[in-house]
Amino acid sequence: MADVKRLSLGTKLGFGVCDVGGNLFVTVLGFYLLNFITDNLLLGAGLAGIALLIGKIWDGAIDPAIGTLSDRTRSRLGRRRPWMLAGAISIVFLMTLMFTNPHIRNQGLLFVWVLVIYVLMVAAYSVISIPYGALTPELTKDYDERTTLNAFRMSFAVVGTFIGALAVGAVRGLFANQDGGWTAVGVAMGAVVTLTALITFFTVKEPARAAEEASDQEGFFKTYGAALKNKPFVLALVTYSLHMMGTNILQSSLLYYYKYIVYDGGQDALAAGEFSKAIMFFLVAALAFIPIWALVSKRIGKKWSYNIGMGLFAVAVMGVFLFAAGRPASVLWILMALAGVGFSTNYVMPYAIIPDAVELDYAEHGVRREGAFYGLWNFMFQVGVAFALALNGWVLAGFGYAPNVAQSVLSKLGIRLLVGPIAAILVVIGIVVMSFYPITRKYYDERILPKVKARDALAESRLAP
Repeated sequence: MADVKRLSLGTKLGFGVCDVGGNLFVTVLGFYLLNFITDNLLLGAGLAGIALLIGKIWDGAIDPAIGTLSDRTRSRLGRRRPWMLAGAISIVFLMTLMFTNPHIRNQGLLFVWVLVIYVLMVAAYSVISIPYGALTPELTKDYDERTTLNAFRMSFAVVGTFIGALAVGAVRGLFANQDGGWTAVGVAMGAVVTLTALITFFTVKEPARAAEEASDQEGFFKTYGAALKNKPFVLALVTYSLHMMGTNILQSSLLYYYKYIVYDGGQDALAAGEFSKAIMFFLVAALAFIPIWALVSKRIGKKWSYNIGMGLFAVAVMGVFLFAAGRPASVLWILMALAGVGFSTNYVMPYAIIPDAVELDYAEHGVRREGAFYGLWNFMFQVGVAFALALNGWVLAGFGYAPNVAQSVLSKLGIRLLVGPIAAILVVIGIVVMSFYPITRKYYDERILPKVKARDALAESRLAP
């Protein structure tokens, strides 16, 4: 096999841009969806949490199947790109429906509406995101080049987070009617997801040999059994799920914090404005530190960069719980900036770590099943987000939350616990799990890459005329 080639700038840019839409999708849902459902659709917080939990678990359950099917797809467009095209076409319509108020007053029927639309929408997103993620190990096999590739991807991801966090209020503000504003949010945000996925579809080509590596000789259970026997992959999987639980708890409770802790249930416009400022400090810091963490990881490794960064995130959110309430707005801005510095590792490191674990599987078994790994990865992401959103709803309901009114002392405590200790504890548990991750640069270069090169050389000799 030829030496590992560096990817062109065009490939890195074309690959990365898809995550503008991907992270916009995740951000809009993380920051706004629960609040939209409870305070605009007026579905009870407990039922909202259950609907989102069921929807995410169902979506997670079908993700491995999407990954496996993409592994086995053979077409002139490749294995991954046909799926991305299908998801890109459908998601704009489903996001529009998700943010359209059906004016259903019966709680049972409203619950069914939310659940059905949510299930379809997140499934459409998975049809994009799983094949997209599976492209990473196919595009490059170099240990550090993957970190660089994912630094490009996650720089775009932060742009998507900016749009998702900050443009929602601007789009809503264009409409005097609240329902019309939210529908416009669904149209606009869905259009961005569609457009960015299509850009990647048209600009990034799969390696010519990828289709020949389809693992159609294995059964479903054997494929996933092998993935779950991959210890480094499982450690990274559990870590990422815990980190996403913690960060999504913070995301979906922060708007409640501003609305009901800072402004005591009144002055919605001011609360939304201050919320946007805090998110801006968080995201600017995250974007600024992505290239810094990429450099740091080359010196101390991906694992320790990830742990240090998420440790800083946990410290910062505990600072919000202990010091921010009743203090000047600048205190919360500083703490959110510190959280962003740490959280930027969660943009880069997981997606630089997982291809190494995938290559370990190929080195040991000689089978390409990236889609299966990314299906499981997306499944655990969905489970983490599902439990985060459900837990938020349950904590709010358990502490006596009522929408659009001043909250009791007890319900305010529940909101503060979500923003601080609950999020921090989950992140710390993830740090402990990641401490056992074994693949270093030396391990990869000496124990994985030579086997990968040997297997690729064998495959190329079989394909030679």
